[in-house]
Amino acid sequence: MVTNISDFIHAKTSMVTMGKDTGAFLAVPEYLEGPYGAVILGHERYGLVQHTLDLAAKFATYGYVAIAPDMASHWDGDKEALYRGDVRLDITDDQVKEYMSQALDYLLAMHDVDSSRIAAMGVCASGGYPLLLNSVRKQICANVVVYGGTDTPPEVIEKLSAPVIGIWGEDDFVVSVDQVCGLRALLEQKRKTYEFTLFRAMPHGWMNDTMKGRYRQKEAEEAWDQVMDFLERAHGGYFKDDEVQLGFDSDFALDYDFKKSVRYGEGAFPEPSMTRFAELKEHVAAGQAPRSEFDGFLALYPEFFREHPELA
Repeated sequence: MVTNISDFIHAKTSMVTMGKDTGAFLAVPEYLEGPYGAVILGHERYGLVQHTLDLAAKFATYGYVAIAPDMASHWDGDKEALYRGDVRLDITDDQVKEYMSQALDYLLAMHDVDSSRIAAMGVCASGGYPLLLNSVRKQICANVVVYGGTDTPPEVIEKLSAPVIGIWGEDDFVVSVDQVCGLRALLEQKRKTYEFTLFRAMPHGWMNDTMKGRYRQKEAEEAWDQVMDFLERAHGGYFKDDEVQLGFDSDFALDYDFKKSVRYGEGAFPEPSMTRFAELKEHVAAGQAPRSEFDGFLALYPEFFREHPELA
């Protein structure tokens, strides 16, 4: 679970109790003065693990208060197994709304948080959590959805009051390009503002630097910059209540096939992304990526590269 809650640069971090005895990780800017914008973070299926803490602390270094509710606070299952990913934490939409609302109430009670500048973010399994929260709490000014939430029902989308930014990957084995386009179509049907970016050749989890087989530093930094820009514009009044703004920046192969997407780190797959392969080879040759990253890619597909040694 929480392996480190204190050693973050430029962020004051702590575990706090909110609402109905719910634990939460709180990160506050260490040197910048308020009032601050704020972000509520929904954790992934592993519970409140290091990646969520890192994201919260990163927001704090950028001048935001961030809070991540522990949605396993009242769960009686094996939490160590949860943190390893061996079991799932199944919670209902109503429970999600409750936990996220408790976090919102905690932020609203903080004197140095600007109540007009509170956003919500979800990643993977929690991708739809911001949308669930915003459907019942209009204090949310921006929704950040990262490779998840494509199964959000129409009645939830109908109730959104804040713009949505979506970050996706072409090679995601969980979320297909068709699903991304489906959520996009639903947002347009309901006349909701969104900005989506579909990154070429990115696998599921590519913004998570605790997963070495999936993390893609260059693209992750680009996506982070997009999120920061989106929040700044949302907080600055760029998005108007009487306007619908639509944005979709996509890059995927003409012969895209979701069935060929692979869960990185779980054995060989006969047809790796040759786009990603070529990019890595080019970056290594130019000194823009370490050889170890390229070797790690080869190790994911031993059978393929044994049959095609000329490529490696």
